[in-house]
Amino acid sequence: MAEIWGEFARAVGDILGAHGPAVNAAASYTPTDYSVHFFLQIAVILLVCRVVGWVAKKFLGQPQVVGEMIAGVLLGPSLFGLFFPDLQAALFPKETRNVLYVCAQAGVGLYMFLVGTTLRLDHFQSKAKSAVGVSVAGIVAPFLLAALMTPFLLDIPGLFADGMGQGSATLFMGACIALTAFPMLARIINERGLANTSLGTLTLTAGAFDDAVSWCVLAIVLATFGGGPGIALLAIVGGLGFAAFMYVFGRRLLVPLGRAVEARGAMSDTVLSIILMLFALCAFVMDAAGIHAVFGGFILGVCMPRGKLTEEIKRKVGPITILLVPVFFTYSGLNTQLNTVNSLSLLGISLGILLVSIAAKFGACWLAARLAGEDNRTALGIGALMNARGLMELIIINIGLQKGIIGPTLFAIMVLMAIVTTVMAGPLFEIAYGRKARAAGELGPLGTEGPPDEPLKARPA
Repeated sequence: MAEIWGEFARAVGDILGAHGPAVNAAASYTPTDYSVHFFLQIAVILLVCRVVGWVAKKFLGQPQVVGEMIAGVLLGPSLFGLFFPDLQAALFPKETRNVLYVCAQAGVGLYMFLVGTTLRLDHFQSKAKSAVGVSVAGIVAPFLLAALMTPFLLDIPGLFADGMGQGSATLFMGACIALTAFPMLARIINERGLANTSLGTLTLTAGAFDDAVSWCVLAIVLATFGGGPGIALLAIVGGLGFAAFMYVFGRRLLVPLGRAVEARGAMSDTVLSIILMLFALCAFVMDAAGIHAVFGGFILGVCMPRGKLTEEIKRKVGPITILLVPVFFTYSGLNTQLNTVNSLSLLGISLGILLVSIAAKFGACWLAARLAGEDNRTALGIGALMNARGLMELIIINIGLQKGIIGPTLFAIMVLMAIVTTVMAGPLFEIAYGRKARAAGELGPLGTEGPPDEPLKARPA
């Protein structure tokens, strides 16, 4: 009997092990091994994200999404792996992370698809001047400041790859600073009740444009690292061409779907399948072009006919994102190591990069909005939201680390910058804009979006 219980104990202890044939002197993972890990990972991710999100919302006044971002970092090597390295490695082995990556892309892509369906083009058209001004400022200022800062950073060993040229380093830093946390910005806008306001639409549109430009610049940098000019050309031509096609022709081709749902009064499973297929194709096109899958989902959502169709999409697709979006944050957190910033000089560099990044986005976008005619309160709100960088920053610096553009130390510094600018976005927005707007009845309580067509009270200039 003791032998049987001993075998049972060994079987339990081996649940998270690899059970396939030996490959390169180590056992490989079978499909069942991936499945066992995946379901346990999902359970842990959802639990930690909900708990940390609740704590962040309850005690720090942060949106749920910011708590989820922090939870993703906590589950990585920076905390969980630091104190419980064996347990963290058993729960999140490197062999299983490709599965998490695909789920992460699907989750954040679907969320951005939903965000696109709430975008009010009429608000953008009425605020086109401000949106263009904010977008341009959010690109030009980061690259100018990056050009001033990068020569100093190149002189510090370990931040950039050996032999990195000043031009490529400047472009990479400019792209990192110019990024706005597009998926996270969308969730903050929803949770702050801005989804159907002109301010929310203006900020989201400007953020989308800035991120698209940053990804194109990254493609150019990658081309200088052996990828060839074809990679950069594919990203720029493919991204702009797809967006133009969807805006000119895609909206017309989607009209029959809207009519079918309006006539039926509900969305059939066939229509839902078609929409999900279109989402997958759009995400594929943007991913294949070298931009990012989230932009494919967002563009498709923008082009969807408004009305009953978008209401049904939100009702049926929305719950899926609750499961998959936290995976996006956790996957990025698994690649983040904050313990490499371990000296006063590196902390000083971190502070300098943080201040430059805030000036380049918050300051520049605030000034651009003021010059475009927005009142100071709205301009401050725009600057606060545009300054958040979140997980889009983590994605782009992960690419830089994998491609050998930057070292682990600069990677960690940029992670710190991303976290701080994202955490400060919500409180800064409430101080500058949200509190007065809610007191005046222009916005609903925190966490409410309001009906899509509900008219907002006029806001004094």
